[in-house]
Amino acid sequence: MTGRNWRIGALFSRSGVTAAAEVAQANATLLACEEINAAGGVLGREIDPVFYDPGCSIERYQELAVRLLAEDRIQAVFGCYMSSARKVVLPEVEAHRGLLFYPTFYEGFEYSSRCYYTGSSSNQNAVHLARYLLENYGKRILLVGSNYVFPYEYNRVIGDLVKRAGGRIVDEIYVPVAAAPGDFERVIRQTRQKKPDVIVSTVVGTGAVMLYEAYHDAGFDAALMPIASLTTTEAEVAEMRPEIAEGHLTSASFFETLDTPEARRFVAAFKQRFGPAAPVTAGAEAAYFQVHLYARALAAAGQDAPDAISAQLAGMEIEAPQGRVRIDPGNHHTELWSRIGRASCRERVCSVV
Repeated sequence: MTGRNWRIGALFSRSGVTAAAEVAQANATLLACEEINAAGGVLGREIDPVFYDPGCSIERYQELAVRLLAEDRIQAVFGCYMSSARKVVLPEVEAHRGLLFYPTFYEGFEYSSRCYYTGSSSNQNAVHLARYLLENYGKRILLVGSNYVFPYEYNRVIGDLVKRAGGRIVDEIYVPVAAAPGDFERVIRQTRQKKPDVIVSTVVGTGAVMLYEAYHDAGFDAALMPIASLTTTEAEVAEMRPEIAEGHLTSASFFETLDTPEARRFVAAFKQRFGPAAPVTAGAEAAYFQVHLYARALAAAGQDAPDAISAQLAGMEIEAPQGRVRIDPGNHHTELWSRIGRASCRERVCSVV
């Protein structure tokens, strides 16, 4: 601790492929800290976040995690976006017996006593999304993703669900994480040739923008054959040309158009703090409520020792902007609300279907 403040670490990229989504998460983390501090802090002491920018570099994520844990002597780290970043940070957190709070949707199939997963996992959104697509669009699916662990694992889950329903994966295509426009030529070519009922995308960051632009420029109609994606959020929609994302689908635990008192309050506070055009994503909402969860556990524990915090987090519930959420004490994942959204690029929002 510095003086009487409680110190936490924050690892979110402000430059690079997934910066748009991570900036939203960093902003939400800061907003939560500011709210807690304005209300008197925790046990009369403010939460002091130490932010580092890994620049979407996996090596920098690891280096900065070590700096937070070993040099800054911080015991709780909030952050990471892509699973490849989490997978290099988590071993460092475990080695230093700290805690990692991970606010991003991910593939699942993981447990660490040192990690709390506040984003949705595949069982919380893949089943919901696949059922909706199969019931409303058809059973011929084309999969396209970025070339790293999450898309491969998520597409495996989607593939199993589609096949069990008597459907077919017509093709499975991967592009570089740092994609270029030309990387989507095969996607367009195979879409014309295979004629899927729907495209399921796990392309991240700037690549997602390129995919939707290539789809639009090829003349495809989202009303007839949409792109459905977990990785296209309000942050990516905000980067697209007007009309590009119109009518496409996503699945998430939170949308900024969610019409509940707590959601409206959170979105209003976020936009007042960071500007009316600042996108509020499901990842940002998770980054926000996980700080409030930590603060509640900190108040109950009376200390920031990781084991003391974990003892309080087991089974803890909180009224998050998306609704009431709970930490499962058996696997450290968060019980969330799964929703389907449709993008409106003219308004640059995703609305619940």
